[in-house]
Amino acid sequence: MSLTDRSQGAAGAPATPPPGGRRSGPTVADIVRALTAGPLPVRVRGYDGSAIGPADAGITLSIRSERGLSYLLTAPGDLGMARAYVSGDLDLEGVHPGDPYEALQVLKDVRVRPPALTEGLALARGLGWERLVPPPAPPQEALPRWKRILGGLRHSRSRDSSAILHHYDVSNAFYEKVLGPSMTYTCAVFRSPDDTLEQAQATKYDLVAGKLALRPGMRLLDVGCGWGGMVRHAAREYGVKALGVTLSRAQAQWAQAAIEREGLSELAEVRHLDYRDAPREQFDVVSSIGLTEHVGVRNYPSYFGFLRDRLRPEGRLLNHCITRADNRAPHRSGAFIDRYVFPDGELAGPGRVIGEIHDAGLEVHHEENLRQHYALTLAAWCRNLVRHWDFCVSEVGTATARVWGLYMAGSRLAFERNGIQLHQVLATRNGPDAVSGYPLRPDWLP
Repeated sequence: MSLTDRSQGAAGAPATPPPGGRRSGPTVADIVRALTAGPLPVRVRGYDGSAIGPADAGITLSIRSERGLSYLLTAPGDLGMARAYVSGDLDLEGVHPGDPYEALQVLKDVRVRPPALTEGLALARGLGWERLVPPPAPPQEALPRWKRILGGLRHSRSRDSSAILHHYDVSNAFYEKVLGPSMTYTCAVFRSPDDTLEQAQATKYDLVAGKLALRPGMRLLDVGCGWGGMVRHAAREYGVKALGVTLSRAQAQWAQAAIEREGLSELAEVRHLDYRDAPREQFDVVSSIGLTEHVGVRNYPSYFGFLRDRLRPEGRLLNHCITRADNRAPHRSGAFIDRYVFPDGELAGPGRVIGEIHDAGLEVHHEENLRQHYALTLAAWCRNLVRHWDFCVSEVGTATARVWGLYMAGSRLAFERNGIQLHQVLATRNGPDAVSGYPLRPDWLP
């Protein structure tokens, strides 16, 4: 379609011209029409007054500035959209910024197409080449991977510390509102979709405790312990002496204060440590709930070897982590997640995770996929963000709050569509003569 033919929008839908008649160069509606195929499921409105897509669409994408358009054009895909949205140059009208799930559901059906060469050149000349120079990224964006080498090699101690600081040391008060009283930033387990988030998080901790067969007097090491949810639950509910380690100083400070507030100091402790610096002694059980995503796939052998060495013979390991849906998918995350959420985060398929646990000298006894539970968990976190939006914005700023809404709603959609999964894997370090201490049937089941 010629860029000068402005009478029709995508799939014949009328494109609204800008106020005051035709302008020189393509309008925002022209550009959208040139770069999409098929009918648009949303309305797109430009800062120039042009619009395209169904007038009665429930969702409207409002491109509010030339900078927003440049973000979209110079970084196609989720990164460009994230930059425009986070900076406030793109609005998703019809949804709350704390939970843009419904907008993302619709946007997944937008079909983007590269223009033909002649059409693309005409588009570029009409826009002006300066429009195709990337604007500076929002300050919430981490450096691209190739620039992070200045902070150390990927998954070195210094670079891992910077990545954790980027995501977790945002604001404990912000996390209290989003995560709720349990301060648990991992997948909950729902007996019913009607369960509250707090009920589901307690069920998750009880499930982990059951799989590890926790009993009074046992010693637990929880690596990547976050705000100490598992540590406190194990000490309070099972009389276990629990040590948690986290690379986030803010998490460790909050967790230790919570331990003291709950009167658990004789049983529970959280230290600000890299998991690789955890005490070199053997524990009865080890839990890793949400850490595997941060260690790097190439480091799985040393990671699971480290966890094996922290277990006494017949001790149990519970590894709980997000995975790809299969073993062929790339390990590295997409641009938005890598730049705005989890720098250097990597995911493997469930087969790779289980294989690496076996190869580290542990024996896997049970595996469980909690994919649907994580979708429910993320929906609950989004509801919390919406409910406390004004407070969260006052605490971390509108841009960071928008990052979280976009990230959690998008992740919910990915879990629902089986793009990613959540697997719990239970294994033992066997003693002499392959004695595992594991019963003939799972001892946490009725």
